[in-house]
Amino acid sequence: MQATSLRKINAAKTSARTLRRESAAAGFLPDIDASSSVPAVRQLYLQLRDGIVAGVLQPDHRLPSTRTASSEWSLSRGLIAEAYEMLIAEGYAEGRHGSGTYVASGLPPMPTGSTGAREAADNSARRGISTAARLAMRTDLAPPAQVAFATGRVIHDERTAGLLKRLAHRHIDYASDRYRDPQGELSLRQAVAAHLAASRGVRCDPGQIFITSGTQQALDFAIRVLVSPGETVMIEDPCYPPARLAFLLNGAAITGLPVDGEGVITEHLSLYDGPAPAAIYVTPSHQYPSGSALPLARRLELLAFAQDRGSWIIEDDYDSEFRYEGHPIASLQGLDATRRVIYAGTFSKALLPGFRVGYLIVPDDLVAAFRAVRPIIDRFPAPLHQLIVADFLNEGYFPAHLRRLRESHRAARDNLALLLKDRLSDHLIAPVPEQGIHYTVRSTGTWTDDRALAEAALKGGVVVIPVSPMHVSASSEPRLLLGFSGLTAAEADVATARLAKVFASVAK
Repeated sequence: MQATSLRKINAAKTSARTLRRESAAAGFLPDIDASSSVPAVRQLYLQLRDGIVAGVLQPDHRLPSTRTASSEWSLSRGLIAEAYEMLIAEGYAEGRHGSGTYVASGLPPMPTGSTGAREAADNSARRGISTAARLAMRTDLAPPAQVAFATGRVIHDERTAGLLKRLAHRHIDYASDRYRDPQGELSLRQAVAAHLAASRGVRCDPGQIFITSGTQQALDFAIRVLVSPGETVMIEDPCYPPARLAFLLNGAAITGLPVDGEGVITEHLSLYDGPAPAAIYVTPSHQYPSGSALPLARRLELLAFAQDRGSWIIEDDYDSEFRYEGHPIASLQGLDATRRVIYAGTFSKALLPGFRVGYLIVPDDLVAAFRAVRPIIDRFPAPLHQLIVADFLNEGYFPAHLRRLRESHRAARDNLALLLKDRLSDHLIAPVPEQGIHYTVRSTGTWTDDRALAEAALKGGVVVIPVSPMHVSASSEPRLLLGFSGLTAAEADVATARLAKVFASVAK
């Protein structure tokens, strides 16, 4: 009896010494948050892993047994064992049969970040990003979309929203057990071909169409196929900033083609003596940002130059649906007998920004090249939104939707025209646009720095976009963009009053 009690006492002392030794060896106490959505086992694993990486838990040190850890950490042995197994599976720890779990040996030392200021600066310089990425970081491409005068504002159309919801229900349970066509759903490509032939004079068949997630992906896609790094491309000057950045991110050398009140000045093409451009990017039906339209004579000169130099023309027809006066201007692609034009467009502006559905139309002899590249980018476009838009087009809902949208935009445009004339005519020359969703305004002479005005306007509660940063070469005239799509009469009243205060405070 006495011997049995002595053995129990000695066992307890040994257990206590083991607890102290394992605890000291571990040097670690986890902090598990029971209210967190992250499972406790995941929290424990991450904290153990971070302790190993940080050197708190040293290589070859034995982790506490599950019994010891359970006692000290107030966690179940099963949870601890599972966390240890995760560490072992990922190479942070190793299990030794009959001995326990140990921090893995041979792990390389982890950077601590505790370098000197000069060394840290050198390291920072070596953490390089591209010139285009640095430019993108300095370029505000996403102003607050629902602040007055921001371009790209969207109104909510209850009728269209209801139709899209009903069409979506047809396909919401849609599931595919196979990879889709890299060009997109055939039903949508057929609908796009019919729509563009009727509305834009585009000549194509469904086999030439690639569905994309909006115009920006279409541009990037075209550049990847048509332009090699280091090759020259011509872009409008000024130019739509995301398009310019897409060329730069793909390593192209940029040359600006000046723009006047009739679009790109094609006379400059005859003076150009540089390397033949791989591609020429234009917005001929509604130049962004100036709002000008390229007349027929210049279109023909541009096509002739491209044919002579072996250049591709990328036509961005980003807002062709929104023309308020006269007939829509036909596409450049429809004039192209030489098959030099790649045509890009989108439904995102006409339907919903969240419907990332655009299209790229390529000459038939380029289809094979585009099909080869597409799987490398994103394999194929997601089917759901394609199927919804295909039904929306094929069942005849789109024309009525566009009529309502044009009338809404026209009313917003005309209301803003009156307010600008009444409150800001001393500072702004604001021609009423015949197409698009923004005004391009010039100075009457009371201001010369459009960037400073844009900053002041933002502080005053409105968004105006300066044009000078969009130039390839230095701009000689300050201009601003004022978006009006989705602008209610009440918002326009408040916004123009705010903008008048801004001009009163900063103008000469």
